[in-house]
Amino acid sequence: MEEKRKLRDIQCEPDFRRIDIDKVGVKDIRYPVVVLDKKNKTQHTIASVNMYVDLPHHFKGTHMSRFIEILNEYRGEITVRNFPEILERMKKRFNATTAHLEVEFPYFIEKSAPVSKAKGLMEYRCRYTGSLGEERDFVLEVTVPVTTLCPCSKEISSYGAHNQRGIVRVAVRFRGFVWIEDIIRRVERSASSPVYSLLKRVDEKYVTEKAYNNPMFVEDVVREVALRLRKMKRITWFRVEAENMESIHNHSAYAFIESKAYTL
Repeated sequence: MEEKRKLRDIQCEPDFRRIDIDKVGVKDIRYPVVVLDKKNKTQHTIASVNMYVDLPHHFKGTHMSRFIEILNEYRGEITVRNFPEILERMKKRFNATTAHLEVEFPYFIEKSAPVSKAKGLMEYRCRYTGSLGEERDFVLEVTVPVTTLCPCSKEISSYGAHNQRGIVRVAVRFRGFVWIEDIIRRVERSASSPVYSLLKRVDEKYVTEKAYNNPMFVEDVVREVALRLRKMKRITWFRVEAENMESIHNHSAYAFIESKAYTL
Protein backbone atom coordinates (compact mmCIF):
# COMPACT_ATOMS: atom_id res chain seq x y z
CA MET A 1 0.00 0.00 0.00
CA GLU A 2 1.49 3.31 -1.09
CA GLU A 3 2.33 5.55 1.85
CA LYS A 4 0.31 8.74 1.92
CA ARG A 5 2.50 11.67 0.92
CA LYS A 6 2.93 14.34 3.59
CA LEU A 7 1.86 17.77 2.40
CA ARG A 8 4.44 20.50 2.74
CA ASP A 9 3.54 23.32 5.18
CA ILE A 10 5.14 26.37 3.58
CA GLN A 11 3.65 28.87 6.05
CA CYS A 12 5.75 27.39 8.87
CA GLU A 13 8.97 27.56 6.91
CA PRO A 14 11.52 30.23 7.90
CA ASP A 15 11.77 33.68 6.35
CA PHE A 16 15.17 35.39 6.27
CA ARG A 17 14.20 39.04 5.66
CA ARG A 18 13.90 39.65 9.42
CA ILE A 19 10.81 41.87 9.16
CA ASP A 20 7.98 41.44 11.66
CA ILE A 21 4.41 41.89 10.38
CA ASP A 22 2.08 43.84 12.67
CA LYS A 23 -1.19 42.44 11.31
CA VAL A 24 -1.87 39.48 9.06
CA GLY A 25 -5.21 37.78 8.61
CA VAL A 26 -8.52 37.82 6.77
CA LYS A 27 -10.87 40.67 5.81
CA ASP A 28 -14.50 41.14 4.86
CA ILE A 29 -15.87 37.79 5.98
CA ARG A 30 -19.66 37.98 5.70
CA TYR A 31 -20.97 36.13 8.72
CA PRO A 32 -24.18 35.80 10.80
CA VAL A 33 -23.77 37.16 14.32
CA VAL A 34 -25.90 37.75 17.38
CA VAL A 35 -25.77 41.14 19.13
CA LEU A 36 -27.41 42.16 22.37
CA ASP A 37 -30.69 44.05 21.99
CA LYS A 38 -32.00 46.17 24.87
CA LYS A 39 -35.66 45.54 24.04
CA ASN A 40 -35.59 42.02 22.55
CA LYS A 41 -32.54 40.60 24.40
CA THR A 42 -30.77 39.53 21.18
CA GLN A 43 -30.80 40.46 17.50
CA HIS A 44 -29.56 38.39 14.58
CA THR A 45 -27.73 40.28 11.86
CA ILE A 46 -25.05 39.85 9.19
CA ALA A 47 -21.60 41.26 9.91
CA SER A 48 -18.44 41.98 7.99
CA VAL A 49 -15.59 40.51 10.04
CA ASN A 50 -11.84 41.24 9.99
CA MET A 51 -9.42 39.07 12.00
CA TYR A 52 -5.67 39.63 12.42
CA VAL A 53 -2.68 38.52 14.47
CA ASP A 54 0.96 39.58 14.44
CA LEU A 55 3.56 37.46 12.63
CA PRO A 56 7.18 37.23 13.88
CA HIS A 57 9.90 37.83 11.31
CA HIS A 58 11.13 34.23 11.31
CA PHE A 59 7.84 32.79 9.95
CA LYS A 60 7.02 32.96 6.26
CA GLY A 61 3.26 33.04 6.67
CA THR A 62 0.24 32.24 8.80
CA HIS A 63 -2.54 29.66 8.44
CA MET A 64 -5.51 31.68 7.19
CA SER A 65 -7.97 28.80 7.56
CA ARG A 66 -7.54 28.91 11.33
CA PHE A 67 -9.29 32.28 11.48
CA ILE A 68 -12.38 30.78 9.89
CA GLU A 69 -12.21 27.80 12.23
CA ILE A 70 -12.20 30.09 15.27
CA LEU A 71 -15.10 32.09 13.85
CA ASN A 72 -17.06 28.87 13.35
CA GLU A 73 -16.41 27.87 16.95
CA TYR A 74 -18.27 31.00 18.09
CA ARG A 75 -21.08 30.82 15.56
CA GLY A 76 -24.08 32.71 16.88
CA GLU A 77 -22.17 33.85 19.97
CA ILE A 78 -20.10 36.85 18.86
CA THR A 79 -21.11 39.52 21.35
CA VAL A 80 -19.49 42.31 23.36
CA ARG A 81 -19.26 40.00 26.34
CA ASN A 82 -17.22 37.23 24.70
CA PHE A 83 -14.94 39.43 22.58
CA PRO A 84 -12.03 38.99 25.04
CA GLU A 85 -12.50 35.22 24.94
CA ILE A 86 -12.36 35.15 21.13
CA LEU A 87 -9.24 37.33 21.07
CA GLU A 88 -7.55 35.08 23.63
CA ARG A 89 -8.45 32.07 21.50
CA MET A 90 -6.86 33.73 18.46
CA LYS A 91 -3.64 34.46 20.37
CA LYS A 92 -3.32 30.89 21.60
CA ARG A 93 -4.23 29.26 18.28
CA PHE A 94 -1.63 31.29 16.37
CA ASN A 95 0.90 31.51 19.21
CA ALA A 96 0.73 35.28 18.65
CA THR A 97 1.48 38.21 20.95
CA THR A 98 -1.38 40.36 19.63
CA ALA A 99 -4.83 39.65 18.19
CA HIS A 100 -7.34 41.99 16.56
CA LEU A 101 -11.02 41.50 15.76
CA GLU A 102 -13.33 43.92 13.94
CA VAL A 103 -17.04 43.28 13.46
CA GLU A 104 -19.22 45.74 11.53
CA PHE A 105 -22.96 45.19 11.17
CA PRO A 106 -26.35 46.83 10.57
CA TYR A 107 -28.43 47.17 13.74
CA PHE A 108 -32.19 47.66 13.54
CA ILE A 109 -34.51 49.39 15.99
CA GLU A 110 -38.28 49.55 15.66
CA LYS A 111 -39.15 53.22 15.83
CA SER A 112 -42.56 54.89 16.12
CA ALA A 113 -43.40 58.08 14.25
CA PRO A 114 -43.81 61.03 16.68
CA VAL A 115 -47.55 61.72 16.07
CA SER A 116 -49.20 58.89 14.13
CA LYS A 117 -47.10 56.26 16.00
CA ALA A 118 -46.68 54.35 12.72
CA LYS A 119 -43.87 51.85 13.21
CA GLY A 120 -40.89 51.21 10.98
CA LEU A 121 -37.40 49.73 11.27
CA MET A 122 -34.48 52.16 11.43
CA GLU A 123 -31.02 50.93 10.45
CA TYR A 124 -27.89 52.05 12.29
CA ARG A 125 -24.35 51.02 11.39
CA CYS A 126 -22.36 49.62 14.31
CA ARG A 127 -18.82 48.38 14.74
CA TYR A 128 -16.96 46.46 17.44
CA THR A 129 -13.17 46.80 17.41
CA GLY A 130 -11.14 44.74 19.87
CA SER A 131 -7.46 43.99 20.38
CA LEU A 132 -5.51 41.94 22.87
CA GLY A 133 -1.77 42.21 23.45
CA GLU A 134 -0.03 43.29 26.61
CA GLU A 135 -3.20 45.32 27.20
CA ARG A 136 -6.83 44.81 26.26
CA ASP A 137 -8.85 47.31 24.22
CA PHE A 138 -12.45 47.43 22.98
CA VAL A 139 -14.23 50.23 21.11
CA LEU A 140 -17.92 50.44 20.22
CA GLU A 141 -18.75 52.65 17.22
CA VAL A 142 -22.26 53.73 16.21
CA THR A 143 -23.31 55.77 13.17
CA VAL A 144 -26.59 57.68 13.56
CA PRO A 145 -28.45 59.66 10.83
CA VAL A 146 -29.99 62.94 12.01
CA THR A 147 -31.65 66.09 10.68
CA THR A 148 -30.11 69.52 11.25
CA LEU A 149 -31.45 72.99 10.44
CA CYS A 150 -29.06 75.90 9.94
CA PRO A 151 -29.32 78.59 12.66
CA CYS A 152 -27.79 81.22 10.36
CA SER A 153 -30.26 80.48 7.57
CA LYS A 154 -33.16 80.76 10.00
CA GLU A 155 -31.85 84.06 11.40
CA ILE A 156 -31.31 85.87 8.10
CA SER A 157 -34.25 84.56 6.06
CA SER A 158 -37.66 86.24 5.94
CA TYR A 159 -39.23 82.78 5.99
CA GLY A 160 -37.98 79.22 6.05
CA ALA A 161 -34.47 77.87 6.62
CA HIS A 162 -32.36 75.25 4.88
CA ASN A 163 -31.95 71.87 6.51
CA GLN A 164 -30.11 68.68 5.64
CA ARG A 165 -29.41 65.10 6.56
CA GLY A 166 -26.52 64.71 8.92
CA ILE A 167 -24.43 61.76 10.05
CA VAL A 168 -23.06 61.47 13.58
CA ARG A 169 -20.39 58.88 14.30
CA VAL A 170 -19.68 58.04 17.93
CA ALA A 171 -16.92 55.78 19.27
CA VAL A 172 -16.70 54.91 22.97
CA ARG A 173 -14.60 52.93 25.39
CA PHE A 174 -16.33 51.94 28.61
CA ARG A 175 -16.31 49.90 31.79
CA GLY A 176 -18.85 47.13 32.20
CA PHE A 177 -21.51 47.35 29.52
CA VAL A 178 -23.18 50.04 27.38
CA TRP A 179 -26.31 49.57 25.27
CA ILE A 180 -26.21 50.61 21.61
CA GLU A 181 -29.70 52.08 22.06
CA ASP A 182 -28.49 54.42 24.81
CA ILE A 183 -25.82 55.88 22.51
CA ILE A 184 -28.34 56.32 19.67
CA ARG A 185 -30.88 58.04 21.91
CA ARG A 186 -28.33 60.59 23.13
CA VAL A 187 -27.20 61.37 19.59
CA GLU A 188 -30.73 61.86 18.29
CA ARG A 189 -31.56 64.21 21.16
CA SER A 190 -28.52 66.30 20.22
CA ALA A 191 -29.72 67.12 16.69
CA SER A 192 -32.48 69.34 15.31
CA SER A 193 -34.63 66.24 14.80
CA PRO A 194 -34.27 62.47 14.60
CA VAL A 195 -34.64 60.63 11.29
CA TYR A 196 -37.49 58.13 10.85
CA SER A 197 -38.10 55.32 8.37
CA LEU A 198 -41.88 55.92 8.21
CA LEU A 199 -43.69 59.26 8.51
CA LYS A 200 -47.30 60.25 7.81
CA ARG A 201 -48.24 63.85 6.94
CA VAL A 202 -48.91 64.73 10.57
CA ASP A 203 -45.46 63.39 11.42
CA GLU A 204 -43.79 65.37 8.63
CA LYS A 205 -45.39 68.53 9.97
CA TYR A 206 -44.15 67.71 13.45
CA VAL A 207 -40.51 66.95 12.54
CA THR A 208 -40.31 69.95 10.18
CA GLU A 209 -41.48 72.31 12.90
CA LYS A 210 -39.37 70.57 15.53
CA ALA A 211 -36.23 71.09 13.45
CA TYR A 212 -37.18 74.73 12.77
CA ASN A 213 -37.55 75.38 16.49
CA ASN A 214 -34.28 73.59 17.27
CA PRO A 215 -31.61 74.85 14.81
CA MET A 216 -28.17 73.24 15.07
CA PHE A 217 -24.75 73.75 13.48
CA VAL A 218 -22.46 70.70 13.31
CA GLU A 219 -20.54 72.41 16.11
CA ASP A 220 -23.69 72.40 18.25
CA VAL A 221 -24.31 68.73 17.54
CA VAL A 222 -20.87 67.44 18.56
CA ARG A 223 -20.93 69.59 21.71
CA GLU A 224 -24.37 68.36 22.71
CA VAL A 225 -23.39 64.72 22.12
CA ALA A 226 -20.19 65.22 24.14
CA LEU A 227 -22.16 66.68 27.06
CA ARG A 228 -24.51 63.70 27.09
CA LEU A 229 -21.70 61.14 26.83
CA ARG A 230 -19.88 62.76 29.76
CA LYS A 231 -22.92 62.04 31.92
CA MET A 232 -22.70 58.29 31.18
CA LYS A 233 -20.59 57.11 34.11
CA ARG A 234 -19.38 53.93 32.43
CA ILE A 235 -17.84 55.69 29.43
CA THR A 236 -14.08 56.27 29.86
CA TRP A 237 -13.30 57.77 26.43
CA PHE A 238 -15.25 58.98 23.40
CA ARG A 239 -14.88 60.37 19.91
CA VAL A 240 -17.68 62.27 18.15
CA GLU A 241 -17.86 63.28 14.47
CA ALA A 242 -20.72 65.15 12.84
CA GLU A 243 -21.06 65.68 9.10
CA ASN A 244 -23.84 67.62 7.39
CA MET A 245 -24.46 66.95 3.69
CA GLU A 246 -25.35 70.57 3.01
CA SER A 247 -28.48 71.18 0.91
CA ILE A 248 -27.44 74.59 -0.51
CA HIS A 249 -23.64 74.19 -0.62
CA ASN A 250 -21.37 72.02 -2.74
CA HIS A 251 -19.60 70.68 0.32
CA SER A 252 -20.26 69.06 3.68
CA ALA A 253 -19.87 70.73 7.07
CA TYR A 254 -17.83 68.79 9.64
CA ALA A 255 -16.94 68.89 13.35
CA PHE A 256 -14.95 66.55 15.60
CA ILE A 257 -14.40 66.13 19.36
CA GLU A 258 -12.30 63.53 21.15
CA SER A 259 -11.98 63.18 24.91
CA LYS A 260 -8.40 63.53 26.07
CA ALA A 261 -7.74 60.29 27.90
CA TYR A 262 -9.21 57.00 28.98
CA THR A 263 -8.61 54.34 31.61
CA LEU A 264 -9.64 50.69 31.53
